[in-house]
Amino acid sequence: MPNSLNRPVRVLVAKVGLDGHDRGAKIIATSLRDAGMEVIYTGLRQTPEMVVNTALQEDVDAIGISILSGAHMTVFPKIASLMKEKGIEDVLLTGGGIIPADDMKTLHDLGVGALFPPGTNTKDIVSYINEWVAVNRQF
Repeated sequence: MPNSLNRPVRVLVAKVGLDGHDRGAKIIATSLRDAGMEVIYTGLRQTPEMVVNTALQEDVDAIGISILSGAHMTVFPKIASLMKEKGIEDVLLTGGGIIPADDMKTLHDLGVGALFPPGTNTKDIVSYINEWVAVNRQF
């Protein structure tokens, strides 16, 4: 999907905390890259501060957090708060992993974008990010 950025969409993919299961994050990163996006994968054991600082340094359009540890109700609000503090509220905060539907709704109400459970078709994630960027990242 073409965008008004005149460059590829830039996405930061991160694993926060002690969650060492990164297979899904690597699959997503590869799928996004195959779809023409520029992907920065931070690797394991990132802190929310590290994620937001990297997002600032890399001038990303979206941050995707992969979380399987159950810490999503701590991690996403912390990252959202840091994004607001650093003035990057125009960057999509999305992600996926093991997140109950009620928690997804609560996080959405806090400003987090769509969250994707395991097994989501990667084309749906690519489409979501492209559509969000097309609407929200027009410079």
